[in-house]
Amino acid sequence: MAGLARALRRAAAPGRVPTARRGGGGAGAQRWGWGLALGLALGVRAEPAGGESESGREEKPPPARSFGVAVERSRDLVRRIKDEAGIPGILVGVSVDGKEVWSEGLGYADVENRVVCKPETIMRIASISKCLTMMAVAKLWEEGKLDLDAPVQKYVPEFPEKVYEGEKVTITTRLLVSHLSGIRHYEKDITKVKEEKEKANKALKLTKSHQDKEQKESKEIEKTDCVKQKKEHNSGTKCQNAKPGRHDKEFEQEEYYLKEKFESVIESLKIFKNDPLFFKPGSQFLYSTYGFTLLSAVVERASGQKFTDYMLKMFRDLDMLSTVLDDNEAMIYNRARCYVYNKKGRLVNAPYVDNSYKWAGGGFLSSVGDLLKFGNALLYSYQAGQFKNRNAKLLPGYLKPGTVAMMWTPVPKTEVSWDRDGKYAMAWAVVEKNQQYGCCRQQRHYASHTGGAVGASSVLLILPEELDPEALGAWPVAPPRGVIVTIICNMQSVSLNSTALKIAREFDKEKRAQCIE
Repeated sequence: MAGLARALRRAAAPGRVPTARRGGGGAGAQRWGWGLALGLALGVRAEPAGGESESGREEKPPPARSFGVAVERSRDLVRRIKDEAGIPGILVGVSVDGKEVWSEGLGYADVENRVVCKPETIMRIASISKCLTMMAVAKLWEEGKLDLDAPVQKYVPEFPEKVYEGEKVTITTRLLVSHLSGIRHYEKDITKVKEEKEKANKALKLTKSHQDKEQKESKEIEKTDCVKQKKEHNSGTKCQNAKPGRHDKEFEQEEYYLKEKFESVIESLKIFKNDPLFFKPGSQFLYSTYGFTLLSAVVERASGQKFTDYMLKMFRDLDMLSTVLDDNEAMIYNRARCYVYNKKGRLVNAPYVDNSYKWAGGGFLSSVGDLLKFGNALLYSYQAGQFKNRNAKLLPGYLKPGTVAMMWTPVPKTEVSWDRDGKYAMAWAVVEKNQQYGCCRQQRHYASHTGGAVGASSVLLILPEELDPEALGAWPVAPPRGVIVTIICNMQSVSLNSTALKIAREFDKEKRAQCIE
C-alpha cells in the first residue's frame, strides 16, 4: 500500500499529467494520470490509446500527414499579433485538403471570469456573414428562384424605385452582392465619403509607385499603408504601431451602435430605404452593409421563408451547428464577450448593440471549426467538376462548380481595401494568379473576406491547390484540395488578412514538401 500511495502522489505532482491538446483535456488527462499510477502500482501494464513504449513515454501512431513546423510558426505569428494589438482572445483554425489540421484558442473569451479561449469558442464573425448570405443567394439562383439581374422591387416592392440625377435607375441583386448599387454604408454624408475615397486612392497610387522603386524608406511605406487602411469599410484595420483605443472612421458612425431590435428584415429597411443613392448603380464601388440588408429581404421573398429560418436551415445542411444569429437574448453556449480599448487605453467591455438590422451583412456568430466546414463546402463545389473519372463516386457539391467560379470572378470597377492585390467579386475578395517576372514574386489565386464589428475582427481565406488537369483523372485523391485559414478575435479594429495569408502559405509549403518526400 505504501508503494501505491507513492505512485499516486507522483501522478498528482505538477508536470506529471500528460495532456492531449491545447486549450482543453485537463480533467481527462488528470484521470488518465491516476489510472496509470494505479495500474503501475498493481503491476498492470497500461496501454493508452496512442500506445506506450517500454520506456514509459507516450507514443502516438504517426498521422497520415503532420504539420508540426507550420503549426509552430503560425502559432508564433498569432501570438505576436495578439500581443501587438492587445487582443484578449483569439481563435485560429486551419484545414488542408478538407481535413482540419489545427485549431486553437489563445487568451480569454471572458477576461473578467477568466474563461479561456478554446476551438469551440463562438465569436462575432462580422462581415464574413456576407459570404454566408452569398451562399444562400447562389443556391436560390441555381434553383431558378432568384434572378440576379431583375430589379430588386420584383421581390421587395417595399424598397422604393430610385432616381439618380433625374434619371430612373435600376438596382439588381448582382449589383448588391458586389457593392455597386450606390446604397450608402453607415456614413450619410456623401461629401465625406468622396473625400475619404480620394485620400485612399492617392495613398494607394503612392504605395504602388513605391513598389516599382528599388530604394524605399520604411517610414514612408508604413505611413501610406496606414492612410490606405483608413478607408476600410469592412474590417476597420489599424496600423501595427497604432495605440490601443484608436477608432476607425467606420466605428465613429452612430448607426454602428444601434440598440433597436428589428422584428424582420423588411422592417430594418426603414433605416436607409428613403435615402438618395451615392452614385448611379453599376458605375462605382462603395462597400455597403445596408446593401446586404436589402439582399436579405430579396432572399426572404425568393425563398418563401423568413430570412433567418432559411439561413439556419442552410447551416444545418452544411453541418455548421455552431453558427447562429448574434441574438443578445438567446442562451448561446461558448459565446465569447467582446472588448474595446477606451480613450485612456484601458480594456473595457464593448458597447451593447443589437445586430438585427444587419443579419446578412454582419449578424452571425460562429466558431473556427464551422467556418472551415463552410470554406471546404465551397472549395469542394469549386473543384468537383475538375476531377473527371472517379467511377461516379464523388457526391455533388452544395453548389455547382460554375456557380462558385462565378462568385470568385473579379468584377470590374471594384476594389478591396484589405488586400491591394485583389478585386471584389460576389461577396468575396479575389486575387488572381499572376507572375510578372521569372524567379520573382508569384501571386497565387485565393479568395478571402475580413470582418469588423463592435468588439470583434475576423478573416476567412481559401487558397485552392493549383490542380494539373492532365493528372486529375488518375489521382487517388478527391476534392477539396487546398488550404483554408480562419481567424476570429474579440477585439475590434484588428487587421487579420495578411496574417491568414502567411499562415496559409506556411501550411501549403509544408504540404508540398511532404509530397516531394
